[in-house]
Amino acid sequence: MKRPKQVSGAAAFEAYYSALFGDRWQALREALLQETQPVAFSVCGGKPYYLDQASIYAAQALPPIDEGSYLDMCAAPGGKTLVLASGMGQGAQIQANELSRARRARLLTVLDEHLPPDIRTRIEVTGYDAATLPRYRQAYYDRILLDAPCSSERHVLTDEKYLACWTPARIKMLAQRQWALLSAAFLLLKPGGFLVYATCALADAENDGVVQKLLKKYGTEAAIHSGTAATEFAATDTETTAGSVPAVHSDTATVEPGAAHTETAGNNSTPPILGEKTLFGSRFLPDTCGGAGPLYFSLIEKLNQEKEYHDNRTDKP
Repeated sequence: MKRPKQVSGAAAFEAYYSALFGDRWQALREALLQETQPVAFSVCGGKPYYLDQASIYAAQALPPIDEGSYLDMCAAPGGKTLVLASGMGQGAQIQANELSRARRARLLTVLDEHLPPDIRTRIEVTGYDAATLPRYRQAYYDRILLDAPCSSERHVLTDEKYLACWTPARIKMLAQRQWALLSAAFLLLKPGGFLVYATCALADAENDGVVQKLLKKYGTEAAIHSGTAATEFAATDTETTAGSVPAVHSDTATVEPGAAHTETAGNNSTPPILGEKTLFGSRFLPDTCGGAGPLYFSLIEKLNQEKEYHDNRTDKP
């Protein structure tokens, strides 16, 4: 008996996202097809870098630190690394990691061209598979940004070649990779530290679904926070009854650049856009955000509990 042929292509793409978004899909689809509207971001009055406005908010959701270590797990092309750099204190440093050699070269160029030397010297660029880093160290970083590889439907929709071979299986495959990266990030994070999980995907399976797996696995070790600003956040109420997943209930909120951004980045006064609250995070969709997005992020805290962590490395990963 022959196996049923995998549903694929433009028709399958339309059917999947029509079912996901219902009547909203046509307006969202039209917005996705429009040219993106990046905003200029500069650090200390330096050369502007243009990136999606929602991407700035995701990076700024990490509470800045005066000293300690950041990890940008999948850092290329480098825009979010610039945002992190604009808010870190004099005693902080960033490890900007990118597995792809070609994308890592682009990352190096962006950092060299858009950062002043005194900040650039505190950023190390590495090229590891971030999912394997817990083999070498755990509970090491104070802040982690994971902008995970994702479906990137906006690009798929505007590229006939990618659209023709699209299948729902791609979402499942990417969600597995995202889970590997997020679970690694949680192991790498110090107790009391924060991480942001972000994608530019539309599918819940790549967004809240991945975060939910983390909460199921680590239970009371993890807390979800409202990611509405880098300098203002509050722990959400969580239900910890047996078998339950900590839940976040929140309303639509206005997300604005944080104080650390405006202080170091110069004239980056772009009007705020509205983020829709999801169960475990926020999402920005171009049909309601003036063309910005898609972008999803969740701010996660690793609670400071008594637990033994190991640094097994003999050499720096």
